[in-house]
Amino acid sequence: MREAPPTVEDVRAFWEAQPLWTGESRHAPGSPEFFAEHTRVIVEDGFAGRLDPRVFPRPGNREAVLDLGCGPGFWTVELARLGCGRVVGADLAENALALARRRCEIDGVVAEFSRQNAERLDFANASFSHVNCQGVIHHTPDTAACVREIARVLRPGGTASVSVYYRNFLLRWWPVLRPAGVVLARMGAGLKGRGRETLFVEKDADEIVRLYDGRANPVGKSYSRREFVALLAPHFVVEETFLHFFPGRALPFRLPPAAHRLLDRRAGFLIYAILTKR
Repeated sequence: MREAPPTVEDVRAFWEAQPLWTGESRHAPGSPEFFAEHTRVIVEDGFAGRLDPRVFPRPGNREAVLDLGCGPGFWTVELARLGCGRVVGADLAENALALARRRCEIDGVVAEFSRQNAERLDFANASFSHVNCQGVIHHTPDTAACVREIARVLRPGGTASVSVYYRNFLLRWWPVLRPAGVVLARMGAGLKGRGRETLFVEKDADEIVRLYDGRANPVGKSYSRREFVALLAPHFVVEETFLHFFPGRALPFRLPPAAHRLLDRRAGFLIYAILTKR
């Protein structure tokens, strides 16, 4: 008998139990050290050393910004520091919101918070000038509904920055590359915590994508550039797409900075889109 497909409630239960960065950090969740470590990993591993300014809203669209799927609040803090007039952090999981509130307190920035299902937002039409949504909508059953909702809550001419997992050449060619992954695993490659020890020996690339956020993660999807643009195009003008995120911390050796930057740009596992509402 075929298992029932995962639901939004399954997704919520997972992220309540395992908020982002818990289970991997060396520090207590909610501590200053926990957040500092998370920031360092996002900047150094997620962007190979420097945040990409293209991710942030342009000056004319900073009046009211929604950080959708805020998790433990990294982007919420960055948007508040940028000088956005109103910043709202929204997440499906209460435990994520609690971490984000704590992070804002520690960093001395002001934001509002709201528990939200990205497939069906409670905000009124045209509530925001910009939506920031990084690595979120690939974790929910109906990703297309999330895209529609992002467009709905944006004012005319509003913008968005959205990223999802990218089916890069490593994932596309994984059946051929897996023997190298097995060798790397024997050398100690892998990600700490959350039941991800078998990541480099998995046979199915789709399973690697799902497992990246934890063995119990119910939903994890990756997209080609064409698929991602097709998902967005009914509601947005896609101004630009680009890649980031090559997780060097998963390797058993340290990547030279120049090599990490090259892999980040050319073989990133996240595809970012800069969007304007149609």
